[in-house]
Amino acid sequence: MPYEPPTHTVERSIRATTGAKIIAGVDEVGRGAWAGPVTVCAAVTGLRRPPAGLTDSKLISPKRRAELAQELEKWVTSHALGHASPEEIDELGMTAALRLAAVRALDALPVRPDAVILDGKHDYLGRPWQVRTVIKGDQSCVAVAAASVIAKVRRDAMMAELGTESTQCAVFGFGDNAGYPSPVHKEALREWGPTPYHRLSWAYLDALPQWRHLKKVRLSPEAAELESGGQLGFDF
Repeated sequence: MPYEPPTHTVERSIRATTGAKIIAGVDEVGRGAWAGPVTVCAAVTGLRRPPAGLTDSKLISPKRRAELAQELEKWVTSHALGHASPEEIDELGMTAALRLAAVRALDALPVRPDAVILDGKHDYLGRPWQVRTVIKGDQSCVAVAAASVIAKVRRDAMMAELGTESTQCAVFGFGDNAGYPSPVHKEALREWGPTPYHRLSWAYLDALPQWRHLKKVRLSPEAAELESGGQLGFDF
């Protein structure tokens, strides 16, 4: 389907209304996965014209996405990634884990941004960062779209590498599903149970009686916030 290319409209608006000069686009990948980290990319692009075909990573074929990520890593002014591990997701809950990964990414940039454009409607970053949330920002904002593509390609590569670490990990098909629920992933969970890379506080374990004893219980209200809203594919 044809789509409108992303623009610098939001970045220009933030510059005009706040005086911010360095603006980072931030996007995440892995929120709904059953295994692996949640990964956040922060990208600073300035107001230059982006490489052709840039948009939300989910709208780009895997081959073109990998090519585009290589172009973007050279094209952006700066970028950095932050991760929150499955253990941190289990301990903190997804909202806090997203913030942790985002702060790690932003802190890793060579220069601290004056403002942040965050994909979506929920500001999981908060103070002291000056945040503008944009629904479908990964389609409409150049910096967020760039972060989206880089984050997706880098996390997919990480998950593919995990899938080769052992015979047990290989059967989960992480190289194909990146830790998200898939028929291969679900069947491997039934037979083998979760790996050290799985999120053990998530509801998919409720559908696996033989492995349910491994489930971790979150104690705080914030930690339980995404128990239903942020997880995918519980039905086996």
